[in-house]
Amino acid sequence: MKHITLGADGLDVSRLGLGLMGMSAFYSGAGTDDDESIRTIHRAIELGVTFLDTAEIYGPYINEELLARALVGKRDQVVIATKFGMIKHRGDGSRGFDGSPENARLALEGSLKRLGTDHVDLYYQHRMDPAVPIEDTMGALAEFVAEGKVRHIGLSEAAPATIRRAHAVHPVTALQSEYSLWTRDPEAEVLPTLRELGIGFVPYSPLGRGFLTGSIRSVDQLDEDDFRRNNPRFEGENLAQNIRIVEVVDAVAAEAGATPAQVALAWLLAQGDDIAPIPGTKRVSRLEENAAADEVHLTTEQLERLDAIAPPVGDRYADMTPIGR
Repeated sequence: MKHITLGADGLDVSRLGLGLMGMSAFYSGAGTDDDESIRTIHRAIELGVTFLDTAEIYGPYINEELLARALVGKRDQVVIATKFGMIKHRGDGSRGFDGSPENARLALEGSLKRLGTDHVDLYYQHRMDPAVPIEDTMGALAEFVAEGKVRHIGLSEAAPATIRRAHAVHPVTALQSEYSLWTRDPEAEVLPTLRELGIGFVPYSPLGRGFLTGSIRSVDQLDEDDFRRNNPRFEGENLAQNIRIVEVVDAVAAEAGATPAQVALAWLLAQGDDIAPIPGTKRVSRLEENAAADEVHLTTEQLERLDAIAPPVGDRYADMTPIGR
């Protein structure tokens, strides 16, 4: 597995990471087979996938605990990324934005304990808190870096102006936001801002929440509590219209001798050497399929056909307030 460097402060990660959310929360089958999830993490490390992404909100908490069990004796082989800011530790522990320095410290101490480590390699503010100036939050994160408890700082789903303000306080190593053939919003303003400032980009849901694999043709395939059942892009006529995206990916995959998932990831990798997608899975077979995308090379003509795909029908979230990621 090839490696890239995120940010001017130089975080070395595998070109493809592994998103752990679906092992414990929000998607069909979450939390039903921890043993297979741990085998998937171990196989990822064997294949050279060193960039592992979790968050305290996944579960909550159980995803970090799962990762800790998987990393016994292996901590120094990986880069751990986790996130805070969507649980109110100063109150009753309920969901909600809290980017205060006090909440950030409580969250970090909890994550370190659950992960069984003395430091987090990349610590993200999961969502921006409109009630707390980003300068205050970044000041606290900078203190964590000085204390050695955090090695690098990240933001998730932040707007360009917020990114600039944060970066002025302390270098931001990476931004994590949704980006794929299914969601190309970052291309307009976010990616240019990141490249101007020398900040790496970590796309989550690089397979369009599983849609780009071509395996989802109806929400009836999903568990009743699966987040996607209430996602506008997966509903009724929207889903039917969005199948056209998969048809183009399928056609390119047939030409390239690859799977649709591998083509979707290869397209994303072709967007720049400052991008490290984190496809999620809880199965070894899917992990191996995704990791092999690192060796898929698309032609200029194939990339142009994928570039020309029209945006999907439907909003990213039902209320445009993403709490799952």
